[in-house]
Amino acid sequence: MTTDTTLHAEQLYQQLLEQIRPLAAAHPQLAIVGIYSGGAWIAERLVRDLQLNTAAGSIDVSFYRDDYAEKGLRSGAKPSHIPFSVDGAQILLVDDVLYTGRTTRAAINELFDYGRPARIWLAALVDRGGRHLPVAPDFVAQVSSFESSVSVNLQRADDGTFRISIDHA
Repeated sequence: MTTDTTLHAEQLYQQLLEQIRPLAAAHPQLAIVGIYSGGAWIAERLVRDLQLNTAAGSIDVSFYRDDYAEKGLRSGAKPSHIPFSVDGAQILLVDDVLYTGRTTRAAINELFDYGRPARIWLAALVDRGGRHLPVAPDFVAQVSSFESSVSVNLQRADDGTFRISIDHA
């Protein structure tokens, strides 16, 4: 397994932004929803940098995870916030680090509880592989492999800039 420990979050964000720019131009009513917390931070910046008219939404999938019964509710769970009608919407779902696909599945399930979108695209800053479900991003800035014991986390500084920490268990 190849390990890349030199992930530069701000550079990756710019790459992701440039990949998504044509989608936003082709779909002026594009709605962006980020998965709490890192995906929500990215979604906020995308909305600002793409100058979209709709505020970013955020989803906390804590109640929708398939391991909720065994792990319970994590501390710091936040309410989801979708500031637009999901019915018929063109939605870009954003996550910071895509791993097993279970969080993505949970987020899509939650979106459908709000309504039936016309289309959902998936964007991720980092795809670390290791999928348990058939989930693939439409937009991704970096594909890197990590051992399962490694944690890849997006952090946001007070000035809004991103940094990635790679923690070895």
